[in-house]
Amino acid sequence: MSDALKHECGIAVIRLLKPLEYYKKKYGTAFYGVNKMYLMMEKQHNRGQDGAGLASIKLDTKPGERYISRVRSVAQQPIQDIFAQINERVNKEFEEHPEYKDDVAAQKRNIPYIGEVLLGHVRYGTFGKNSVESVHPFLRQNNWMHRNLIMAGNFNMTNVKELFGNLVDLGQHPKEYTDTITIMEKIGHFLDDAVSRIYKDLKKEGYNKKEASPLIAKRLKVGKILKRAAKNWDGGYAMAGLIGHGDAFVLRDPAGIRPAFYYQDDEVVVVASERPVIQTVFNVKFEDVKELEPGQAIITKKSGEVRLKQILEPLEKKSCSFERIYFSRGSDAEIYQERKTLGKLLMPQVLEAINNDTKNTVFSYIPNTAETSFFGMIETAEAYINKRKTKAILNGQRSLSAAKVTEILSEHARVEKIAIKDVKLRTFITEDSSRDDLVAHVYDVTYGVIKPTDNLVIIDDSIVRGTTLKMSILKMLDRLNPKKIIVVSSAPQIRYPDCYGIDMANLESLVAFRAALELLKDANSYHIVKEVYDKCIMQTDLDDRHVQNFVKEIYDPFTDEQISDKISELLSDDSITAEVKIIFQPVENLHKACPDHLGDWYFTGNYPTVGGNRVVNRAFINFYEGNKERAY
Repeated sequence: MSDALKHECGIAVIRLLKPLEYYKKKYGTAFYGVNKMYLMMEKQHNRGQDGAGLASIKLDTKPGERYISRVRSVAQQPIQDIFAQINERVNKEFEEHPEYKDDVAAQKRNIPYIGEVLLGHVRYGTFGKNSVESVHPFLRQNNWMHRNLIMAGNFNMTNVKELFGNLVDLGQHPKEYTDTITIMEKIGHFLDDAVSRIYKDLKKEGYNKKEASPLIAKRLKVGKILKRAAKNWDGGYAMAGLIGHGDAFVLRDPAGIRPAFYYQDDEVVVVASERPVIQTVFNVKFEDVKELEPGQAIITKKSGEVRLKQILEPLEKKSCSFERIYFSRGSDAEIYQERKTLGKLLMPQVLEAINNDTKNTVFSYIPNTAETSFFGMIETAEAYINKRKTKAILNGQRSLSAAKVTEILSEHARVEKIAIKDVKLRTFITEDSSRDDLVAHVYDVTYGVIKPTDNLVIIDDSIVRGTTLKMSILKMLDRLNPKKIIVVSSAPQIRYPDCYGIDMANLESLVAFRAALELLKDANSYHIVKEVYDKCIMQTDLDDRHVQNFVKEIYDPFTDEQISDKISELLSDDSITAEVKIIFQPVENLHKACPDHLGDWYFTGNYPTVGGNRVVNRAFINFYEGNKERAY
């Protein structure tokens, strides 16, 4: 994705099902879980590079022994930083106490981070300050082991204001107005309530406080706590939590918006945001890694018992298609094929744009994450060229010379590496007029492979704001002096903000929205903007269940092609000599390529939860009023 676009988070949970001595004997180290967590977090660093955190819980510790450890970082390489801190602490302990090296019990008792339950998190700071206090996991502390709660998630809630108000109504005083704190305190409230209820029952049965403690752990029903806490949540989430005594859970939202996968054997239970992470780190087959179903939680009790519980009634499944297009690693077997298919399905539009002139067309991609879609596009281009070869040979029959046949067979799609990002170049000046010139040099180009008679086709994952295209890529490509530049987006036009975890909060930043506004001006229909604003205002006091997405009316007068052509105008200017055309993936083709991941609200405005329509209307109100606040 050439535009800078951030994704919320990635989670990793490991629950070791055997004593630490088992891993020391089999794998040579009691730090087996910590080592695996490092790999799982590194394999998900694509999901978050602004911060990282790790928390661990030791099971069955004695009173007075530390059983919760946590480390977080917002360093330039946060994953490396937190594990460097862990290694430094471990090495220090071994230097001061060499007898610990072969004594697993002493390691567990005295060295932090070595535990049976681990929760890792990588974060992009899409909302709020990027300080270490904003980095997951979050910790809710209590002197009662059962009331300690550690939380991390890949999520965003659309109704934080309502949830925050619920906590205040319960008499709480949350320390921050954020969705993470709000969710943790909501779960914490019902955790406290459940622990109190169980203790009262045990007291009636004749147990004292000390005797009750281990029985609370056995009787605590995590699924029931989650049902009560999540009753009014509206958003996309994969929420992970650890309870002080050792229970662990991951809950997925009922529309399946955010991803979660798990694996279990007799040694370990693992949950992560991406399937190939588990496959690679634990060397297991594709089919052994299961997807957590919408509204479902995987709960691991302190005893090691694993339960799958349906916490919330599933909605229509609307898994985020951006995961498939861009965010998740392309090494997943299904995602790889889906991305290739996205490229293949675009080829008819590309052929039309170049008048079927593949001989005078160079194909490339930008950035590197678009490479897989590029492969699919080229396979289809080659298939088209081969049909043309066959037709030419058959039409020529016996009159063709050997040289002519060789000439026909030698034609292939012209593939070049045109743009290379200079990873060392930093646009360190934030003042706009100075920064623009720097942005224009973020990519290097390959000279000498484009002729003035050539079309240049570049495929991108998606076009969101269009800023990098306008300020850098198109100007850079124009230096190569092609006849025509065709930029192809493997994703459809992004028309609406996301409110479930992707950093697309403002309508006016979306180039498709700006194009629609310009078309309304061209058609003398800009009055529609005020009409939509009035309709959005009228809905501000309605229950979310009755709110409609009126922002769709901004786009309704125009075809997809009209909006694409206007985007082409907006992103090119008089300084560009070549003709510029932007091509977008049709939504119906996206669904063909990703039939099991139909979350398309940023393209269609069809939000999967009731809070989505309120958010998009609020985003439009903010745009109209010149308010730069987020819509949720």
